[in-house]
Amino acid sequence: MRRVLFPGSFDPFTNGHLDVVKRAATLFDEVVIGVGTNKMKKYLFSPEEKITLIEASVADLPNVTVREMSGLTIEYMKEINADTLVRGLRNETDYLYERDIAEMNHFLGTVETVFLMARPEHQNISSSILKEVVSFGADVHELVPGPVANALAEKFAEK
Repeated sequence: MRRVLFPGSFDPFTNGHLDVVKRAATLFDEVVIGVGTNKMKKYLFSPEEKITLIEASVADLPNVTVREMSGLTIEYMKEINADTLVRGLRNETDYLYERDIAEMNHFLGTVETVFLMARPEHQNISSSILKEVVSFGADVHELVPGPVANALAEKFAEK
């Protein structure tokens, strides 16, 4: 069985993320979405909220699971018995950043990374930009799965 890990902070989970998951689900037997936390970042959603929102967004994909992860990605991969990472690339900046991480992961744990190019309609979606425009009342229903759009609207209504 080929299991792939799609790691990220997913704050929030976008249609670009969902597209990568759907495509990976056709290439691998199982896709594990690993919700991680970077201690240097400030998040809008808790890990539990993100997991719930992502699970609702991928409910129709039977070979996809969502789990919280911590520590080094390669250590988590050993824990779940995965030897491949999948990453989405929107542009050349993403490529340069992800290339260096892929090389380090390969050095540390003989991990292979598969890059999936973002579809044109998803290339400009950024979690940080989404949060910014939603904070000013923008409707982002076309850019994120329904459960995420509703949760964003609720979060910013509270603020």
